[in-house]
Amino acid sequence: MAIFNTRTRIVFFCTLSLLVLFSPRLSFSSSIHDLLISKGLPAGLLPKEVKSYTLSEDGYLEVFLDGPCLTKYENRVFFESVVRANLTYRSLSGVVGLSQEELFLWLPVKDIIVDDPGSGLILFDIGVAHKQLSLSLFEDPPNCKPQGISHFFNLYFLFMSSPSCVDPY
Repeated sequence: MAIFNTRTRIVFFCTLSLLVLFSPRLSFSSSIHDLLISKGLPAGLLPKEVKSYTLSEDGYLEVFLDGPCLTKYENRVFFESVVRANLTYRSLSGVVGLSQEELFLWLPVKDIIVDDPGSGLILFDIGVAHKQLSLSLFEDPPNCKPQGISHFFNLYFLFMSSPSCVDPY
C-alpha cells in the first residue's frame, strides 16, 4: 500500500509540473535579460531592477519592476512599475509603460525594433518620430533610480503651478 501512495504522489507531482510548465501564462526563473538576448534584442533594454516577468504563448510580455524609475541611455527614460509589450524576434511592439524624454517632453515608446543587427542600430518608435540609437548603449542593463522620480515630478508640478505657466488669456 505504501508503494501505491508513493507512485500516486510521483504521478501527481509530475502532472502538476507539466501543468505549470505548459500553462498559457509562463513565469520564468531565468532572467528577462537572457530572454531578450534569445529574441535578438539587447539585454540592456530593461533595467537591473526587474523583479519578475510573464510571457504568454502568443508573446505578450509583462515585466514587473520594483517600482517606477528613471535611467539614462542617450536621453532619460522612465519605466513604470509594469512594462508590457508583444515580444517577437528582434522587436517589442505595442509597448506600454515606457517613456523617453525628447526636448523636455516625455513621449511614450511604442515600438522597439532591431531591423538589421549588423547595422549596430536599434529603432525606437516614439509616436511622432522614429529614433535610431546605437545598440552599444543597450549592452548592459542599466541601474534605474527610483529617487529621481519624486524629484522629477516635484519639479514638474512646481513648474506647472507657477504663475508664469498660467495662461493669461
